Amino acid sequence: MIDYNKLRVRIHLDNLRHNYRLFTDLHDRVIPVIKSDAYGHGLVEVGRALEAEGADTFAVGFVHEAAKLRRSGCAKRIMALLGPVDDADVQALWDHDILTPISHRAQLERVAEAAEKNGPLAIGLKFDTGMRRLGFLPEEVDEVAALLKGTRLTPVMATSHLASADVPGREGEVALQAKRFQACLDGLARAGFEVEANLANSAGGMAFEHCRLDSMRLGIALYGCDPLEGNGPGLGKLLKPAMEVSTPVMQVHPLKKGESISYGWTFTAERESMVAIVGVGYADNYSRSLSNAGEMVIHGRRAPIRGRVCMQMTAVDVTDIIGEGIEVRPGDEAWLLGGPGANPITPEDLAGWWGTITYEAFCLLGQNPREFL
Repeated sequence: MIDYNKLRVRIHLDNLRHNYRLFTDLHDRVIPVIKSDAYGHGLVEVGRALEAEGADTFAVGFVHEAAKLRRSGCAKRIMALLGPVDDADVQALWDHDILTPISHRAQLERVAEAAEKNGPLAIGLKFDTGMRRLGFLPEEVDEVAALLKGTRLTPVMATSHLASADVPGREGEVALQAKRFQACLDGLARAGFEVEANLANSAGGMAFEHCRLDSMRLGIALYGCDPLEGNGPGLGKLLKPAMEVSTPVMQVHPLKKGESISYGWTFTAERESMVAIVGVGYADNYSRSLSNAGEMVIHGRRAPIRGRVCMQMTAVDVTDIIGEGIEVRPGDEAWLLGGPGANPITPEDLAGWWGTITYEAFCLLGQNPREFL
């Protein structure tokens, strides 16, 4: 019996390991970024796979993600990049041995106060060198160092984030951020604090050797996407996407020339056609913006979406596939991401049709049930 609602999200852990190893050839301390459930790929499963591969530090977003990873059995250093936001988060830093970058004075004072009760704590310091989100400003470094004196907090890492390392022609902006970050490191050194310097993300590490410093964070490239879109070193061509998504065909039927399909009749057939109704829609985080824009792969061939994506169904045109003598039947797999043949749906394809970035496509599709291979 065919389960027409069985959307299958497959996570290829071997591809994640492969991508991680590519970057360990580039730097001797690569920090996998597995925040937001590893970009939809599975926090615990990805963490275990890369811990076995030799990763000694993991970066997540919120403190509760770090606590979840620690409770799963991860014995390595865990960073919570976004820092504590309430008293429970602050206590978790001790309870679960979490390293977190502190990004503003009130947060620093709160954690320092908790250290008086809980004991010494190693922390990171987050500096805002141009992203204008979280972090102390570079001109505040001497004040931060003075605040740390006399507390039970020891800074062991300083981190910042590049805003445009993935944008061609922005080398000057990257250099400016690197210069600002170096001023932060110099200020900490003057105060007697030796820290691990961490600036580069995937794009920064690939394109700007001077930004790799003591460690580098590996985000989107870990999951198989080239943040430089082929404009950087050949490393991007070696990356392997780790997520594939498929779902069954529900029905196959003719669409006569002049007939329209799906809500609003936004597509009208200009020829005698055959369409396959596929069991996926926006309820599965397959965006309605893919209407009349995206494609799927069936039997190794591309099939364009016809009409609007519905809540649980999407129609694709299989006329040309059947024209090649290939039968398309209910129960056949339609691939929304990846797929067999010479022309799979790449993450960049899907994000482009969707009008978004690969990060969002991964995070949304990864909320469906997953299989780990």
